[in-house]
Amino acid sequence: MTIRVLLADDQALLRATFRILIDSCEDMEVVAEAADGAQAIELAREHRPDIVLMDIRMPGTDGLAATEAVCADPNLRDARVLILTTFQTDEHVARALRAGASGFLGKDVSADGLLDGIRTVASGDALLSGAATRSLIGRFLAAPEPGAELAVPDDLAALTAREREVTLLVADGKSDTEIAEELFVSPLTVRTHVQRAKMKLGARDRAQLVVIAYRTGLARPPV
Repeated sequence: MTIRVLLADDQALLRATFRILIDSCEDMEVVAEAADGAQAIELAREHRPDIVLMDIRMPGTDGLAATEAVCADPNLRDARVLILTTFQTDEHVARALRAGASGFLGKDVSADGLLDGIRTVASGDALLSGAATRSLIGRFLAAPEPGAELAVPDDLAALTAREREVTLLVADGKSDTEIAEELFVSPLTVRTHVQRAKMKLGARDRAQLVVIAYRTGLARPPV
């Protein structure tokens, strides 16, 4: 299956570089390019990409507003937003994750890192390093946005004890392998618990599961 990618960045040279790199792979292709957020929303609705590679800072409608629009559109439920940013602990990244983005990459990412990141997010996982996750949580994710109401999923109580335990470890930035080693189970068992927790909490992916865990009080930020 070919991963269909929409590029959204106001720098034409960067878009051209990413297009050449992505189109050189047999398992992915660029289906459209957008120079700003408004165009990204329009092209996402037209082309229904698997991945939207989204820059944050663009003229007019920025990448944050575009991410919110894409992730809120029920017709784009299968689209995943991968944020490109200069600073991986930027408050804007936290807002993008709250909006439903599936992860983020620094603009200094290597070619292999970019391609692996696209594949990771396309597979349904999130692209969040443990250190970056803990930094974002400590500074931004655990606190609601000004004027925002805290929505607690009705099914929070439906999580089993093991699902809660696994969700807490996911929120701490641990990988499936690290969780499996800590709980003395297989990575496949961990993935099963993660999938069930996401389903019960209505999380699109691992990134949103982390946000929900902290915003609902299931997990608490590091002291």
